[in-house]
Amino acid sequence: MPHNNRSKNVTQGVARSANRAMYYAMGYRDEDFDKPMVGVANGHSTITPCNSGLQKLADAAVAAIAEDDANSQVFGVPTISDGIGMGTEGMKYSLVSREVIADSIETCVNGQWMDGVIVIGGCDKNMPGGMMAIARCNVPAIYVYGGTVKPGSYKGKDLTIVSAFEAVGEFTAGRLTETDFKEIERRCIPGSGSCGGMFTANTMSSSFEALGMSLMYSSTQANPDQEKVDSTTEAARVLVQAIRNNLRPSDIITRESIENAVSLIMAVGGSTNAVLHYLAIAHAAGIAWTIDDFERVRRQVPVLCDLKPSGKYVATDLHRAGGVPQVLKILLANGLLHGDCMTITGKTMAQMLADVPAEPRADQDVIRAFDQPIYKQGHLAILKGNLAPEGCVAKITGLKNPVITGPARVFDSEDASMEAILADRIKPGDVVVIRYEGPQGGPGMREMLSPTSAIIGKGLGESVGLITDGRFSGGTWGMVVGHVAPEAFVGGNLALVHEGDSITIDARQQLLQLNVDNAELARRRAGWKQPAPRYTRGVLAKFAKLVSTASKGAITDENLFG
Repeated sequence: MPHNNRSKNVTQGVARSANRAMYYAMGYRDEDFDKPMVGVANGHSTITPCNSGLQKLADAAVAAIAEDDANSQVFGVPTISDGIGMGTEGMKYSLVSREVIADSIETCVNGQWMDGVIVIGGCDKNMPGGMMAIARCNVPAIYVYGGTVKPGSYKGKDLTIVSAFEAVGEFTAGRLTETDFKEIERRCIPGSGSCGGMFTANTMSSSFEALGMSLMYSSTQANPDQEKVDSTTEAARVLVQAIRNNLRPSDIITRESIENAVSLIMAVGGSTNAVLHYLAIAHAAGIAWTIDDFERVRRQVPVLCDLKPSGKYVATDLHRAGGVPQVLKILLANGLLHGDCMTITGKTMAQMLADVPAEPRADQDVIRAFDQPIYKQGHLAILKGNLAPEGCVAKITGLKNPVITGPARVFDSEDASMEAILADRIKPGDVVVIRYEGPQGGPGMREMLSPTSAIIGKGLGESVGLITDGRFSGGTWGMVVGHVAPEAFVGGNLALVHEGDSITIDARQQLLQLNVDNAELARRRAGWKQPAPRYTRGVLAKFAKLVSTASKGAITDENLFG
């Protein structure tokens, strides 16, 4: 044995002896060191109702791991509440938290030599952050979603968090009484769990079933229900078996399984944020996947589920109608799912779906039959043009006419746009431009739920367009285009738009175009100067310095060394 390796082994042996001393202090016995060490990444917090019900799930996982003759190592994972941060400076930390979550889990799993990890999360960025870490660490892993919230109710109508945001616009437009406004605010979220529509949390959790990294039916269970605890117990048992079988994320997360996940996202009418997050997950897994792959899948897969924000139903309705497995089986039966992809159970996707009927039940209309879709093609369109040569994302469900050409109403921040919308300065036919809200320019790529909801609340959802280098909430719908890349802060043409310029959004032609000739754009570019960074220290400054373009997932570890 070479001297350097022998020295290394001796050093590691001494370190392990010290490590055992640390474990003895926590009650470990000699026989425990032959058992798998299983990380429990616990996202419980009282910051948000999305995560306030996670402790019981972590406790269930710990108990199940012990029953399976393994050791649990519990560690905390931070979260940011998008619903609380929305429309404020705090929302700039939301996308940043995806990176912080991924880094936190990777740090604990690799730093403590864990044999596997169960990640338990709730709010939007918990899912992609957790999956990015799972892909990076590549130890056996499973994702447990904390569960959806049950819908609120007022005057016989189901409510979600988006109901409160839209009520702001309705109230300021005089279309809602103050009493109704306050009652909607009080009743829209009745307890623990993540936002109830097919918004970002439920989109990402649903896609993890299709990816093969979560248990079937787990993503549409409600957090308050016992079945969520029972599912977590089963997930922990499945993970311990995966550790013993050395079944790793790299065996499960492949280009084909990512395509399965994206197909599911299209079929359920999921969030625009899924584009950003799956670009990041693919990068973490070392898999070639580009923004153009989303458009390729979109053209093949119909929208089969009638879910909020543009539809009628919420995640608990989808669960009762057959859940994600029913949608997956329809896709599989029609040649739109890779059935040979492995899942964390050790069975293939086709094997997991073998007992699910190929047609949805006739007593429900949440999930449509394949030949009776809500839309014949997917809803997340990738647009390009001189305003977005790298691409951007349009959510085209719920619209009678996904085409608009109108004058630009230009705002250099979300806050300025919101002021104009609430003051009734935005008129039918306008195209609202919100810029300098991108990954670097924001920084943090805030979600524009407040302005888009206010536009809906004002009754302008079908007649006003909105484009931004920021993001949208999964609860957004309307003539909206986000993730415009390159962003304004780095000199993208969005920075050159003037008030009153003609802009065309055409989802049918997949076009986002500033109707200004090239000579004029060149003249404007010569006079443009990059704004000073909004933050020069702390986590937002670090994020702005490292973050990639949105068209590559707004990741922070691309080309770190040139």
